[in-house]
Amino acid sequence: MNRFLISAAHKSSGKTVISAGLTTALIERGYKVSTFKKGPDYIDPMWLGLACGQPCWNLDFYTMGCDEIRECFVRQSAGADVALIEGNKGLFDGLDVEGGDSNAALAKLLNIPVVLVIDVTGMTRGIAPLLSGYTTFDPEVRIAGVILNRVAGPRHERKLRAAIDRYTDLPVLGAIPRLEEVHIEERHLGLVTSAEHSQADSWLGSVAKTIDVAVDIEALLGLTDGFTEKMHVESVKKKQAVDLRIAIARDKAFGFYYPDDLAAFTRAGAELVPFDTLNDQQLPDVDGLFIGGGFPEHFMDQLSANKRMLESVRKFIEEGGPAYAECGGLMYLCRSMRLSDAVVELVGVIPADVVMEDRPVGRGYMVCTSTAAHPWPNVAREAPQSYRLHEFHYSRLMNLCDSSETVFEVNRGYGIDGKKDGYVCHNLLATYAHQRQVCDNPWVDRFVEFVRGCH
Repeated sequence: MNRFLISAAHKSSGKTVISAGLTTALIERGYKVSTFKKGPDYIDPMWLGLACGQPCWNLDFYTMGCDEIRECFVRQSAGADVALIEGNKGLFDGLDVEGGDSNAALAKLLNIPVVLVIDVTGMTRGIAPLLSGYTTFDPEVRIAGVILNRVAGPRHERKLRAAIDRYTDLPVLGAIPRLEEVHIEERHLGLVTSAEHSQADSWLGSVAKTIDVAVDIEALLGLTDGFTEKMHVESVKKKQAVDLRIAIARDKAFGFYYPDDLAAFTRAGAELVPFDTLNDQQLPDVDGLFIGGGFPEHFMDQLSANKRMLESVRKFIEEGGPAYAECGGLMYLCRSMRLSDAVVELVGVIPADVVMEDRPVGRGYMVCTSTAAHPWPNVAREAPQSYRLHEFHYSRLMNLCDSSETVFEVNRGYGIDGKKDGYVCHNLLATYAHQRQVCDNPWVDRFVEFVRGCH
C-alpha cells in the first residue's frame, strides 16, 4: 500500500485541489484510494470524499487520542491501494510549540512520508533555503518529494528546479501551472463546498487531467510505498437493531457531518433519514431531528421562503420532538437572520436573532464544561465534565433573553456569548460547538438514548 501525507509550508497553498485532483487521477488509473483530512474540517473532506467515492475521515489530535487516530487510519485504509492524508496549515504548524499536534507529528505517528506542496508564486532561488529548512528541522520526518504549485511558466519552472537540484536532495515530483480553472473559490470559512459547486464532478475530472500531466505519479508512488503502521484493530461494536428514525438535514445549506458520527447513529440503532430544508415541504415521519452545520446565510432567502418546512420544524420541536442542532442548525432555528441590510424570518423556536459579521466571532478549538441542566443521559451532572470541541462561525446571537437556559460553560472559545453555549428548550439542544463522536465524548450514543427516552 502507498501511504503519504500532503502538506505545505502554509495554508492556502493548494493542498485540497492537488489532493482531490490526485485522488481522482489515481481512481481513474484503477487504484482504490482512501482519503483522510487532518484537523477539524468539513469542507475539504467533502471534496476528497467526492473524489474517491467514499467518506473522507478526519484525524485530529485535539479531539482524538493517538490510539484512536491510528485505529481510524488503519481501519479506514484497509483494502485500499493508496491512503492519502491532506494536512492542515503548514507541515510544522499547530497549537503545541513542541509540534505535538502538527502534520509532522501525524506523519511520525503513522510512519508515513510527506509530499510537500509549495506555492511558488514570486519565488525562484529562495525555494532552496525554504526546503532545506523543512528537511532538516525534524530529521524524523521523511519528506518524499515536493510538488511545485502555481508555476508561472517554463522559465520559472527551470529556475526552481535548478535551485532545488543544486542545493537540496529533494526530488521534484511535479510542477503545476498557475491556472484559474485549477482553483476552488474561497470564502470566510474556507472553500466552497462540493455540494454547492455546480459542476463538481467535471471540475474534478479537469483537475485530474492537469495533475496527470504535471505530476509524476509513478515517481510519487515509488517514493511512498511500503510505509506501514501495524497494529491490532478492535472489532467494531455490534450494531443495535434499528428502532428509531432521525431526520438529518442534507442539502446545499447544511452538510457539515463527520462520517464517524453518522456511522455511530447506525451502530446505536438509529436510521438517518435525509431531508432538504430548501425544497422539501415537511419533515419526514421521524422520532428525532438533527441539523448540523453549513452555510445557511448563503441560502437564507430560500430557507425563509420555504414556509412549510419552517412550520414543520417549528411544530416538531414545540411539540416536544427531541432535536439537536449545531452552528448553522442553531442559526436556522432562530427568529431571524441579518446579512448586511437583508433580514429574513426563520424557524423561530430559539428566541434570538442571528447577525452575520465581517470577522470571525468564534473560530477554532473549544473547551466546554457541561452543567447539571444538560438534558441528555449519561452526562455527568454531579461532577461536570469538560469536552474538547470546535467552532467556526461569523455569526452572533442578538436579543437572546438573559434567563434562557444553557448547558455548557465555555472555558475556551466563544460559543453563544463567550461564556456559555448549548441553548435548551422543549427537547432541543442547540450549540455553536461542533461535537465529535470519540471515546471522551460519545455524544451520538447519548443523543440517540435521549431520543429513545422521549418516546
